[in-house]
Amino acid sequence: MQDQAKNNPYYSRTETAKLNVSNDEWKKILAPDLYAISREAATERPFTGKYNEFDELGEYYCAVCGNHLFRSNQKFMSSCGWPSFFEADKNGVAYHRDSSHGMERIEVVCKRCDSHLGHVFNDGPAPTGTRYCMNSVSLEFVGDSESGK
Repeated sequence: MQDQAKNNPYYSRTETAKLNVSNDEWKKILAPDLYAISREAATERPFTGKYNEFDELGEYYCAVCGNHLFRSNQKFMSSCGWPSFFEADKNGVAYHRDSSHGMERIEVVCKRCDSHLGHVFNDGPAPTGTRYCMNSVSLEFVGDSESGK
């Protein structure tokens, strides 16, 4: 991911300004799998993501733009096949109605770059009762040991 961030002029873990980048531009910058999920709302196969069974302490960021999304203590094992969180950074995510595939769902996108992250459901654990079901490809993890925490 570090090499990808170097080739992405929009990537920043500190900048919060809303991005307005065309999909044509993103396609030139992002890896094909990240582009398909983040810009075309594809989904990685269940139980294949690198963060599905992952429990290190740290922060999760948008793999497209570097925006903060989740803290590891908000993650839980849901057995749904994708990394799941019971709470998101309210400044990190936004929501859209998703009526695709014959279902009514709530899509979760990055608030800074509008990239697709996954969906949120009302079947999660306390204290929120929500389950943010995310694609690992859309996430970048930085461990506390890497960030000096």
